[in-house]
Amino acid sequence: MNTIISISTKINAPVDTVWQCWTDPEHIVKWHHASSDWHAPRAESDFTVGGAFLIRMEAKNGSTGYDFSGRFASIDRPKGITSFLDDGRSIVLKFSHKSGVTTVKEDFEPEEETPTEQQRMEWQTILNNFRLYVEMLPTQG
Repeated sequence: MNTIISISTKINAPVDTVWQCWTDPEHIVKWHHASSDWHAPRAESDFTVGGAFLIRMEAKNGSTGYDFSGRFASIDRPKGITSFLDDGRSIVLKFSHKSGVTTVKEDFEPEEETPTEQQRMEWQTILNNFRLYVEMLPTQG
């Protein structure tokens, strides 16, 4: 049985705003990083079932980087997204909304080279950056 890591956050924003910020490459490049010395200079997405996505992750000093990429397996707007990374690992996202708060839950299979707890912390940091980004956007009326 494969290990699954679960992380989540609660965002004070409508689910449609959260969905848009999670799926639009113009937003992704603004929040997808695990530490302040990294960034995502490029994001691409064919947001369709079977479509590919790519997020370029790089150290700001240019010393290293990698592509975070895969394909969308299912899209159920605005409730969830299932995708598979190019190495075969799965990511399942679920969005739920209640009383002005959207909960984002992410379940993913860890890779084998990095300690599991480090991966949990890095992915949670990215999710926390996402929450902060969405909550700083001007209110959509």
